[in-house]
Formats: sequence, C-alpha cells, structure tokens
Amino acid sequence: MPKETMTSKERWLAVLKRQKPDRIPMDYWATPEVNEKLMKHLGLANMDEVFKKLHIDRPHGVGPEYTGPKPPQGTDIFGITYRTVGYGTGSYEEITSSPLAKYETVEEIEKNYKWPSADWYDYSGILSQLKGKEDRPICGGGSEPFLTYKNLRGDEQAFIDLAANPEMVHYILGKLYNLAYENTKRIYEAIPGKVFYSYVAEDMGSQEDLMYSPAHIREYFFPYMTKMITLVHGAGAYAFHHSDGGIRKIIPGLIEIGIDILNPIQWRCNGMAREGLKKDFGDKLVFHSGVDNQQTLPFGTAAEVKKEVRENIEILGKNGGYILGPCHNIQTVSPVENILALYEAGLEYGFGK
Repeated sequence: MPKETMTSKERWLAVLKRQKPDRIPMDYWATPEVNEKLMKHLGLANMDEVFKKLHIDRPHGVGPEYTGPKPPQGTDIFGITYRTVGYGTGSYEEITSSPLAKYETVEEIEKNYKWPSADWYDYSGILSQLKGKEDRPICGGGSEPFLTYKNLRGDEQAFIDLAANPEMVHYILGKLYNLAYENTKRIYEAIPGKVFYSYVAEDMGSQEDLMYSPAHIREYFFPYMTKMITLVHGAGAYAFHHSDGGIRKIIPGLIEIGIDILNPIQWRCNGMAREGLKKDFGDKLVFHSGVDNQQTLPFGTAAEVKKEVRENIEILGKNGGYILGPCHNIQTVSPVENILALYEAGLEYGFGK
C-alpha cells in the first residue's frame, strides 16, 4: 500500500482547492452508541485513537462555552423541552413541547418570548481547543435554522407557516439566522483564518423529492443562507451544506448562492444517481460522504460495503472533489465489520485518486 504523505488537514485542503491529495480523505459520522461499540471492538480508549487507527480524517469542531441563563433540566436555551426515548440499542432526544406553538402573531411572540443571544456564550476558550489538533481540519460556526424553527413551532405548524404565515416565518428565521451569524462571526474572530468550513445546512429533501417547493426554498432559505455564505467566504472558509434526500432540483440554486461542499449524497433517493451528479455538478461542488447507511452499511455484507466504496471513489472521486464517508450518522444496526470495511476499502482504493 502506498505511503501517506499528507496530514488530514493537508488532505482536506487539497481536495477543497481542487488539488490532488495523497489519497481521498475519509470522514466519520455516527451515534454515541456506535462510537462505544467501535472503541470496545478495537480496544481503544477514545475516538481520536479510532481515527488514527482507521486513518479517518475527521475534522475537529470548535465552539464557545455557554455561560447564559441556565435552562430547566430537559430544556434547551430556546425553551424547547425533550425526553430521552430508547429504541432498543440506543436513544434519541425527542421533543415534548414547542414554546412558540401557541402563538398566532409576531406581536404575541415579541411580548412573551425572550430570544437567546450570542452574549450568552464565552468565546475566549476557542483558541485553546486547537491544541493538539494542528494536523486536523477545523470546523465551526454555521446555521441550520429551520430545524430549530420546527422545534419551536412544531413540525406540522412549521410547514403550515410556510404557506399561511410568511410574516411569522421571516420573523423567526431572521432571529435564528442573526444568532447563528453572530455566533459564527465571533468564532472566526477568536481564531482568525483557522476554520476550514462552516455548516450552512437545511434539510430540504425526502426519500422521493423536495420537502418544500423551490419557490419557498428561494423565498425563505436562500436569502439567509446567502448572507451566511458571504460571511463564511469572507473569513476564508468553505460552506458545507447538509441536506438529506432527493434534492437534485435545488442543487443548481445551492451552487448559485455559493455552497462549496455537498453532503450526504444519498444516491438511492430519486434523482441522486452518482453518475449524473458528478457529470452535471462535479466541477462546481466537492461531494462529501455517499456510502449508503439505509441499506448497504446496516444490511449489506462487508464485501458489498467495499464494492460501494470503490464505486463511489471511481464515480464521485473521478478527477478529484470527493471526501468519503457514511451518508449520515452510522446507527447501531450497522455491524462493526461493515464499518471497518468502509475505511479499509477507502484506504485500499483511495490512493492516487
């Protein structure tokens, strides 16, 4: 096997600059339960050791320390309440109440609700978070406000709002974007020039198609995302966009507003065939992830995982512009053998690509 000649930081940067890395970078997303299972299987003490063992080029995330008003137990800073729901082999935090669901007008929210502030955070410790991570790409800041919007208003009401309450949507999204923008700006100020990418996301796709009309996306999401991307690029960082599902219809729009990296490439969804995405957008976007975790990782064989990794590298990695990884957080249903096969294959086939 060829010898690695780059650090993870150098490898990511080469791909982002459309230069040739020593091998294709490999990223990792998984639930805490999977992390524990993988550490136990490998006999390692922490995930940094796992990343080193498996040659994973995992970025290091940085952020401020929360020092604002302490919310009640089970409640976040937005006043959204949660309970832990087990699913047999793991658990997720599920929402139990949405604090803005009861309001019908912007005026009611203005009168009764207190918005979080970037002043509730301490950014002075961010520089120290880089210690020992000099060889890894750094990510920090960004936005995904409609996710929070849905949590604040409730899923059903949030979708109704897009059609029936445009004033409400713009008001709440404006507040959420302003918080995300200020948070991101302060992170950049704390470590000038150190952030590689920021997460400018919004889940817009289902298994079959877009979850919102292109008109609503352009009205409600793109203007705020454009402002955030301008901030990201102004700091010398890249805009990383996450959107699950079949989003092909809106990819040209994402390119127009300046998205640099597209994740997660769920190629089994309608319109997301890898060959077509690479042919039409491969010179404009870096593709991130692409290893299916709905079928291949959880239910395929190790050989099938390796085959898919090779296909992704050959298709999405042709002429560069690809970072290998799972399509979303790996779930506990995925056998350890398949997870290891993903990264073994990435190492085997990723050199010279």
